[in-house]
Amino acid sequence: METNGGRPTPEQAQSALAEAEHIQASAAALSATPWPNWFFATLTLYIAALPIAYGGVMADEDWLLPRLAWMGIMVAITALYMALLALAAKTWREKTGVALRLDVLPKRATVPFMLGLPVVLVGSAFVFRFTGSPVWLFAASLIGAAASVGFHLAFVRLHRASA
Repeated sequence: METNGGRPTPEQAQSALAEAEHIQASAAALSATPWPNWFFATLTLYIAALPIAYGGVMADEDWLLPRLAWMGIMVAITALYMALLALAAKTWREKTGVALRLDVLPKRATVPFMLGLPVVLVGSAFVFRFTGSPVWLFAASLIGAAASVGFHLAFVRLHRASA
């Protein structure tokens, strides 16, 4: 491989550029890979349980369980979720060399999701408190679970398109 004054030849530069593009495409495909199924299930269950637990905390009176029990449940499921998120991220990074990411999905989908889902999950508890009807909590639970499944399927589709 000859160089011209320490600079690569045009062929070497083209080859290096092609290799860099291939590496970048591989990293993008790995980043778009769906999260591990066990973590997808964990996330979906957490999202589904959150409005119900928060509703129990927000209820005017004890609802099904004492308010302190609901608070304990909420703290426990959040701590468990955070620990499993850290484990999933660490395992995924060790396996693939890239982090679990949401930013590979189109912003037109992720921004409404990131803004809207908390409003639905937390807002349902406030509506439950004022109306006394748990239907709002269960509706929010179903909406949250459906959003989680939808995002997982979007990751699967994106991965297949980039693979």
